Amino acid sequence: MNYLSTQFIISAANAIQQTILANENTLESLDREIGDGDHYINMKRGAAVIVEMQTELTPLTPDAALHKIGTKLLSTIGGASGPLLASFFMSMAKISKDIGDDSHLKIAAAFASGVEAIRQRGKADIGEKTMLDVLIPVSQQFTLLAAQNCEVKLICATLINTAEQGMLATKSLIATKGRAAGLGERAIGHIDPGAKSCQLMVETVCKLILDKNN
Repeated sequence: MNYLSTQFIISAANAIQQTILANENTLESLDREIGDGDHYINMKRGAAVIVEMQTELTPLTPDAALHKIGTKLLSTIGGASGPLLASFFMSMAKISKDIGDDSHLKIAAAFASGVEAIRQRGKADIGEKTMLDVLIPVSQQFTLLAAQNCEVKLICATLINTAEQGMLATKSLIATKGRAAGLGERAIGHIDPGAKSCQLMVETVCKLILDKNN
């Protein structure tokens, strides 16, 4: 199956929207503790916007669909999330256009490019209590497993576990970026809401792939 097809992108968007809605209480609670209270609202809005684009995305090539999603998110999501997620999709679009196939290694390269775009735009890195504490380890594992030509089931299971570990690791970190940075040590003991939403999205997409492989 082509996991970088426009149809799969749309399916993943629908699944992610349902996951975000189902985790409203969790995301809002985390954001109240160390954020500014708008993370869930922004994620909900972004997920809805992508799902609503289904008709206009369907006839597009995958790279064009990803770029269109990025452009739309940039203009519709508030806070820091909009530009960061927009950069992710736009960078993935460029790489997916250049690579032209759907091998695991090429998809991993596109994902890694998107994560790197977030890192550069947010001027953050792993260990700073952000979404990158999930995305960077997941990207590194994805690249490694794809290079080893591992089976889809192993890749997905590993990435789900890696995402969860990265998310849980933010609990013991001091935030040095974003709204929580001003809390200093008071942020210790709280999971970063951006890391949690990314963990949920990684898990959702991986489970979607696993379901389609059964």
